Amino acid sequence: MFLKKAILALQALLMAALLGGPALAGPVVNSGHIESELVAQETGIAPGGTIYVALRQKITPGWHTYWRNPGDAGEPTKITWTLPEGWRAGDMVWPTPQKAKLGPLLDYAYKGEVLIPVPITAAANAQPGTTLSLTADVFYLVCEQICIPEEAKLSLLLPVVAGAPSPDPKWGAVIGKVLADAPKPAGLKAVFELDGQVLKLAVTGGPLKGADMAGAYFYPYSSKVIEHAAEQVIERGPEGLTLTLKPGYDFVGGGTPPAELAGVLATKAGAWEITATAGDPPPQASGLGAPPAEAAPATGLAGGLAGALLFAFLGGLILNLMPCVFPVLSMKAASLAGHAHEATKARVQGLAFLVGVVATFLALAGALLAVRAGGAAVGWGFQLQSPLVIAGLALLMLLVALNMSSVFEIGTSVQGVGAGASSKGGVTGAFFTGALAVVVAAPCTAPFMAGALGYALTQPTAVALGVFLALALGFAAPFVAVTFIPGALKLLPRPGGWMEVLKKGLAFPMYGAALWLVWVFAQQTGPIALGQLLVAGVLAAFGAWLYGLAQARRSMGKGSAVSMILGLLAVIGALGLAAAAALSAKPPTATAAAEASTPSGPGLTAEVWSPEKVKALQAEGRPILVDFTAAWCVTCQVNEKVALSGPKVAEAFKAQNAVLLKADWTNRDPVIAQALAEFNRVGVPLYLVYPKNGGAPVILPQLLTEGMVIEAIEKAGA
Repeated sequence: MFLKKAILALQALLMAALLGGPALAGPVVNSGHIESELVAQETGIAPGGTIYVALRQKITPGWHTYWRNPGDAGEPTKITWTLPEGWRAGDMVWPTPQKAKLGPLLDYAYKGEVLIPVPITAAANAQPGTTLSLTADVFYLVCEQICIPEEAKLSLLLPVVAGAPSPDPKWGAVIGKVLADAPKPAGLKAVFELDGQVLKLAVTGGPLKGADMAGAYFYPYSSKVIEHAAEQVIERGPEGLTLTLKPGYDFVGGGTPPAELAGVLATKAGAWEITATAGDPPPQASGLGAPPAEAAPATGLAGGLAGALLFAFLGGLILNLMPCVFPVLSMKAASLAGHAHEATKARVQGLAFLVGVVATFLALAGALLAVRAGGAAVGWGFQLQSPLVIAGLALLMLLVALNMSSVFEIGTSVQGVGAGASSKGGVTGAFFTGALAVVVAAPCTAPFMAGALGYALTQPTAVALGVFLALALGFAAPFVAVTFIPGALKLLPRPGGWMEVLKKGLAFPMYGAALWLVWVFAQQTGPIALGQLLVAGVLAAFGAWLYGLAQARRSMGKGSAVSMILGLLAVIGALGLAAAAALSAKPPTATAAAEASTPSGPGLTAEVWSPEKVKALQAEGRPILVDFTAAWCVTCQVNEKVALSGPKVAEAFKAQNAVLLKADWTNRDPVIAQALAEFNRVGVPLYLVYPKNGGAPVILPQLLTEGMVIEAIEKAGA
């Protein structure tokens, strides 16, 4: 009896140690020639969230396993999952294989060490604080001169966490690199042509312009479309390449010729998924095409680094016109008004604003690059996927608005506010305004920005930071230019009492920004956390009022210490309550988040996006519009109300039997991040329209109109 109790106590202690801890793999299983285990990219998983769990196999030297198409012989690795109720596993992400020659046969194989990630989605009702076991039965064929079928039963203990999980310190970056290097679509155009005993495969597109095509190879998904062991002859063209292949059984042996030729094109520059349709190979894919005046690097962005810098600067300029920046324009306007007729001080403020913008942009860029290097699938605006950041910004916006409403003052006395604003340099305030403008602008991507940022995140750190610097300079340029143009400043009236009225009037956009952030927080968390944040807002406002009261008493020569201390304590308490609300909140499920931001137009409802859903709808021959969005993306919300919610759009969708899918990125989602990366994007919005007859999607502009959406849907359904 004592021994039984001791064993039960030990089990309880072990489970208590596991709860809330990082994912804990089961023992490594050695099946003879392979050591197998399950490893996770994140230390846990949120309810309704998705993370990648990888099958890691260490293969004995000289032996190999097989890709999804094994080639001339072999069997692909198979995984059968046993998951808790409501959980699901997605498709295996296959890394690019190696060629394994064995006599006259050629196989597509993995050697040494291989990680095959699989997206795992938790049940919406998974309870934070629990640790659940995932089990995988893995079946594979391992070969040298002989082949041996083996299997391994693997397990992984995965904690369910309330907030966004952090990358696993050991496997996060490793799995992140596997996902980044895995073949994915890149908008390449591919056609094939059968000419007797020769099969021509022509591929063109941005990533192939100027790329090194030596050793390029096509790995087909089907084992019967080509002779695997036959040489693949490469012909380089200015826009891509043409491979001469030997057709397989389906083309010349009596099989059914395929309508499409799908697989992976692997080059030294990268590997991409392609789907070729029957057609005439374009001359740009061979030596028949005219050579370009100057070969562009394999980045998918015209002009390489120079083009990225130009696009980033232009994108920064246009970012000033995006809806997300409107609230901070009031702070810029109030700042300019105070120094419109003092050229030197105006220029100092302009330069301080520039420094604030540049410093904050580079800080955000550095953080983004560091997090991505750690293996996390994040993009532009990633910090706003944190409820803690949103809660802090909401209170900050509220305090800024209260300051502009003269509830309390910073940097000047209560007496003579207008005169004080015009007499002080305001360098710190200008720097703060620049920093805040960048933080508020972070949710948005303006035209030209998407391609530039996509390019930046594929380059070395120094090059990436250079692109972000160009973006910052473009964003700050209008404000700085105005301060250096005397004629522009003189258009404003002389400082006076009107400035105080203007400042208080311009406080209301800041109140609006605070309310918008509270709404975003509600989408990320839930009603309980929202209630806590609202209480924190009231407490912060009360503290600001007490602080302002202390300032007024001090100006009249009365005691102010008690009011000031109580005010500061109230603000600190508000910040603590907001942080507690954010950290303890239970994020909504992906389905609930998508439904919460669904356009409310008559008759038009959005379904939840997933790669599997897109494939299923394409198989039905239906046009699809995919809306990559987030609650914190103001541009996304404006587009939804202006261009996706009207009755005419609903009628167009109904007429074409089209479907609207919503990929909601309000909270972190590595599957959505990977999908964005496939289109060289690191932020939202992104709008994809898939034609009903299949093929590559059309990317719509980031600013939509009803007419633009209707035209795209009608073309997709034609």
